[in-house]
Amino acid sequence: MNVAVFSCKPYDKRTLATFANDKALSMSYFESRLSMETISLVQGFDAVSCFVNDDINAEVIHLLKQQGVKTIALRCAGFNNVDLDAAKAEGIKVFHVPDYSPTSVAEHAVALIMTLNRKTHRAYHRVKEGNFALEGLMGFNLAGKTVGCIGTGRIGAAFCCIMKGFGCKVLCYDLYPSQALIDQGCQYLTLDEIYQQSDIISLHCPLNESTHHLINKHSLEKMKDGVMIINTSRGALVHAQEAIDALYSGKIGYLGLDVYEQENKIFFEDMSSHIIQDSVFQLMLTFPNVVVTGHQGYFTIEALNHIAETTVDNLLHHQSDSSGARQLA
Repeated sequence: MNVAVFSCKPYDKRTLATFANDKALSMSYFESRLSMETISLVQGFDAVSCFVNDDINAEVIHLLKQQGVKTIALRCAGFNNVDLDAAKAEGIKVFHVPDYSPTSVAEHAVALIMTLNRKTHRAYHRVKEGNFALEGLMGFNLAGKTVGCIGTGRIGAAFCCIMKGFGCKVLCYDLYPSQALIDQGCQYLTLDEIYQQSDIISLHCPLNESTHHLINKHSLEKMKDGVMIINTSRGALVHAQEAIDALYSGKIGYLGLDVYEQENKIFFEDMSSHIIQDSVFQLMLTFPNVVVTGHQGYFTIEALNHIAETTVDNLLHHQSDSSGARQLA
């Protein structure tokens, strides 16, 4: 099988090559994203492997079919960038990686919490400049604080367990409550109750019609003044401009983002010598109580190895198995 790997960085190539070695796969690696502009690259390939910001819409899928592509193997859990109905109609199989070390993303959410709380990002730069003053670096104890977790799948559940370890009161919202989390002392409530009671709210839910811009001016009005918002899930869960308005008013006291709604234009690339053409994003970065990372929550050795292994297995076997592979269409 000839496979075109899109959105491929050196670390992707290294891990994929390791697990594809001696397998019946011939992989060609492209750093560019799959889109209408790059569709010509798929000529002569049986399958494509894509990542979170590839644009796999109905038109792209139709052209993939015309080029003879039979399989789309996503190297991520999310699939909102794929038109699954179009893929099914064209007879193209779509696979994803539903479970790739959920603790990696959960731990990154905690890293954002700790950074914002104890202001380690600011302290680091002060010390580098010989400034050891503590004024402006005041934090708070996590023990005893109320943490709201919206979405308690694998990642959300891992996050809840970590926060329980800090001694936090953990409140959860999910359409399908986890008895295991309830047994550990977590409490399931309505969204409004979580908004009203939480000192920290962390998002771990999928992006769909009901969760699009879940964090907006109306939901923020229900929250405590100075609430901490953490998003390591999907960028469009947070209405960026309304979050900025809440930063100005003090409703949001801390904002930690590993994802951003318009990230496909900037993330995963070195933009240091470019002017980023996104005034909302640029404004957000000016706030001292905002920390943004470039979608690195998943970026651990364990997660990359599992993604590569599962992707290769998906391409070879085209079916669910014990590695966690799952067919979407």
